[in-house]
Amino acid sequence: MYALVDCNNFFVSCERAFQPQLEGKPVVVLSNNDGCVVSRSNESKAMGIAMCTPFYKVRHLVESGKLYARSSNYALYGDLSARVMSILADSVPRIEVYSIDEAFLVMDGIAEDRTVEICRELVARIRKWVGIPVSIGVAKTKTLAKVASHFAKKYPGYHGVCMIDSEEKRRKALSLTPIREVWGIGRKNVVKMKDAGISTAADFVERPQPWVYENFMLQGTRTWNELRGIPCVAEELPDKRKSICTSRSFADMLSDRQELAAKIADFAAQCAGKLRKEKTVAGKVTVFLWTNRFRDDLEQYYPSATICLPVAANNTQEIVAAAMHGMNMVYRDGYLYKKAGVIVDDISDADSVQPLMFGFDMEQRLRQDALSAVMDQINSDASLAGACRYAHGGGVRLASQSPGRFADGIRSDFRSGHYTTDFQDLIKVR
Repeated sequence: MYALVDCNNFFVSCERAFQPQLEGKPVVVLSNNDGCVVSRSNESKAMGIAMCTPFYKVRHLVESGKLYARSSNYALYGDLSARVMSILADSVPRIEVYSIDEAFLVMDGIAEDRTVEICRELVARIRKWVGIPVSIGVAKTKTLAKVASHFAKKYPGYHGVCMIDSEEKRRKALSLTPIREVWGIGRKNVVKMKDAGISTAADFVERPQPWVYENFMLQGTRTWNELRGIPCVAEELPDKRKSICTSRSFADMLSDRQELAAKIADFAAQCAGKLRKEKTVAGKVTVFLWTNRFRDDLEQYYPSATICLPVAANNTQEIVAAAMHGMNMVYRDGYLYKKAGVIVDDISDADSVQPLMFGFDMEQRLRQDALSAVMDQINSDASLAGACRYAHGGGVRLASQSPGRFADGIRSDFRSGHYTTDFQDLIKVR
């Protein structure tokens, strides 16, 4: 049996965990630069606010007090997600983390008659220890567990846990599940299925397998089998990325070369950190600058430049140096830049790097790698960061980077505190 644990309206729930005055109120969480809605409470959904709604369309509701908005706070969300996953990992034989707010529990060795009881204990424990409400769907396949989790979330009578453990329950659940809500059915396939007269998951499983394979190939056939109770989705190990991009739209357009260079250095440092975390290295660094395409009154310019490294690297110094070289190649005076970014690609495993026989200083590379490792250790250890008196400024960084946090300069008018990751934002008890 599989159990899918899904954190309810996760970003909103994280905000409510430290702001109980938001309970029962319509709340939305906004994307970077307060651009659009990326998470909604049930109350805001009832108001008709859709996902990805531009914030300017609902700003009047916030200003009139009918809606509460919060800027995205990924440091908080990531930390609370880690706490939820830690509780789950300590409670079951195996866990497969699927996303920041979802995880599959493999219930091997747990008696079926105790599964619901154990899952309800988990719902209560996570709510009490972390403050996050979760719903759990249990079934013989991952796709059916996803279906069950929708019912657990939608109907209070399940008390947070829905288990599909009989043929009767499976058939009823599929008949009540719109095909668009089935895991693995993309938007294009939904249109195709509706044209074929398929509106529910039950309609889909009633079609013969040859027809399913002919129209939806292997992926559709796997989903079809999963909905029939036949496991086809194995453990999904995360693939190492082929490229990594870090970019931002600026709250205000920038033209100053030095200010832009500091932003590019920040983006490059973020890419280097992600490479080290995944134990990979990159052979190419690309820098791009964009003007504001929505300003017809301004001259437009969308340059990019790619720098090939002599030997693939992941240390901050080399990645930032390559990004600075790329920026110097494309920067032009007289333009107002709205967005910039750094992409690293040609990615390979860190232990597969072959240094050049001639013209490459391997000792210098080892020193740079060691320095990056020390920076990572300091920045990940709150006590070390505090001891170095850098905690509020975002940790140890290169001189070419911006002072302050990485997120500084991004519009976040409604951001809550980093309650669990920054001493400066610790909640003060009266």
